[in-house]
Amino acid sequence: MSAAVALRATGELVGDISLLWASVTHRQGELGFVFHRAHHGNGYATEAAWPMLAFGFEVVGLHRVIGWLEPRNRGSARVLEKLGMRQEAHLVENEWVKGEWQSELVYALLAREWRDGSAGTARDDDRY
Repeated sequence: MSAAVALRATGELVGDISLLWASVTHRQGELGFVFHRAHHGNGYATEAAWPMLAFGFEVVGLHRVIGWLEPRNRGSARVLEKLGMRQEAHLVENEWVKGEWQSELVYALLAREWRDGSAGTARDDDRY
C-alpha cells in the first residue's frame, strides 16, 4: 500500500509513504517513505507513518514491520525511532550504490510492542 502525503492547507505534494507486505508466511511488512527536502523537519513522515503502522498491525495482522535506511540518513533513523522501532542490524558495506559501497541499518517493531503501547514517543513538538 502506498499513499501520497499532501499538505492540508495547500494540497502540495510533499512525500510518499508505503507499507509493503513482504512475507505472508512470516506476517512481515516493510515501511518506507520519501519526502521532499524542503519539507524535512516538520514531522510529516512520522505523522504519515502512524496510520500505516496501525493498518499493518490492526487490520492486516502483521507480526513485524521493518524499516531499512542508509546510516548517514539520521533524519529517517529519528523517524523510525520516534515510531518506537529499534535498531536490530547494521549491515556494513553490503550494497554498491551510486558508485560506492553503502551500509544499511535495519529497524523493526513487533505487533505486541505496538499493542502494549511501548511503541512511539513522537510528540507534536518533536519534529523530524
